[in-house]
Amino acid sequence: MHYIMKIIINGKEKEIQDNIPLETLINNISKIPARVIAELNGNIIKKDVWHKIILSEDDNVELVTFVGGG
Repeated sequence: MHYIMKIIINGKEKEIQDNIPLETLINNISKIPARVIAELNGNIIKKDVWHKIILSEDDNVELVTFVGGG
């Protein structure tokens, strides 16, 4: 059975389903996940472990997307 939990994403409280990997959250939010830098509770999380990180109640996630230009 899945429950709803609250986390903070880029400073805003959001409700998400529990047992969600960070990778799933990023894929659902970002149009270009390959350009995202993820910070979880003050720590930068490398892309190769996003799938291993299961989000928890009250986690604080900051997502920054790099955009090219000139």
